Amino acid sequence: MSYLQRLLEGVEVEWKALGDESVGKFIRGGGLQKKDFTKSGVGCIHYGQLYTHYGIYTFNTKTFVSEEFAKKARLADHGDLVIATTSENDEDVCKAVAWLGNEHIAVSSDACIYSHTLNPKYVSYFFQSNHFQNQKMQYITGTKVRRVNANNLSKIQIPIPPIEVQKEIVRILDSFIELTAELTAELTAELTARKQQYSYYREQLLSFQDREVEWKTLGEISAIGTGRHDTKDADENGQFVFYARGVNPLKLNSYDFEETAIITAGDGVGVGKVFHWAEGKYALHQRAYRIAPDKDIINPRYVYHYLLANFYTYIEKTSVSSSVTSMRKPMFLKFPVAVPSLEEQARIVSILDKFDTLTTSINEGLPKEIEMRQKQYEYYRDLLLSFPKPE
Repeated sequence: MSYLQRLLEGVEVEWKALGDESVGKFIRGGGLQKKDFTKSGVGCIHYGQLYTHYGIYTFNTKTFVSEEFAKKARLADHGDLVIATTSENDEDVCKAVAWLGNEHIAVSSDACIYSHTLNPKYVSYFFQSNHFQNQKMQYITGTKVRRVNANNLSKIQIPIPPIEVQKEIVRILDSFIELTAELTAELTAELTARKQQYSYYREQLLSFQDREVEWKTLGEISAIGTGRHDTKDADENGQFVFYARGVNPLKLNSYDFEETAIITAGDGVGVGKVFHWAEGKYALHQRAYRIAPDKDIINPRYVYHYLLANFYTYIEKTSVSSSVTSMRKPMFLKFPVAVPSLEEQARIVSILDKFDTLTTSINEGLPKEIEMRQKQYEYYRDLLLSFPKPE
């Protein structure tokens, strides 16, 4: 027997409408606008904040209104839910937060207050669940602005187990959210530490101020040029990687080059900061640059790490504008590169590649791990809120 089965063994669960007089009632929010905010006073929640600032519950508000304004406002009490009744998309409409503070708070229009007899967090978790989301879809109206009014919210059915079972469900779901937050914090801290370590060793290994070394320009050791495509040429089903000017490569059904090269943006926010490592066949944007090192002269991966460490500082000094937003080929050609022996290049590459792999694996693993935790939470949330519904 599963834990859920044991939890619900012999328990009677009722299904009732949210607006049933024994369950709760909805009250529309008032005319609160952003211009009414004050630095202190009575707490308030504006409906737009529900999408960006609040989670399942809160003890504090982000903003305030004056005492005078609060006297004529619609107020939520401890335990009430504040619900956004409008949104630009179906997913966000009816985003809710349980107010657990001890004071009254003002609530804006385009939101409503749900006063009820249930565990506040239990109701807030229910508003997230598939059981609620599936029911609300039939009541959404509007085109550009999607809306669910309070009268229709009242019709949505909620399972109501005994209050002790509600509390236990809340305890379990709270623990999932807490564990996810702890894991995210730990992995983010680990990633930050590894990136700092990588930057430190890269700076140390690629600093040749006190060492005898040959210097060459990037133009002497590499073929440098741009592509011929525009972003509108991209095809999400394309066979080949298409490097444009952003962080994320696109796809294309034709290729321009087949080589080992380093790719960077010729203009935009990624100038001197975003570098891609290209191997094999790829397509290139007309304002992105390829740097293809001569393998007989220099290790291409050495050039990659050297550019990461030094190129942005170089173009900041040589750029005529206060902010670097555009690059021209001569700036690439004249970039000075320290060229130690091929053996020393290989040693440096071996060390820095290990750090690069480590930081990349953590960086790629972090969102995946968080996504897995989120799916696990959503699975148990919907499982814990799945009660037999009478015919």
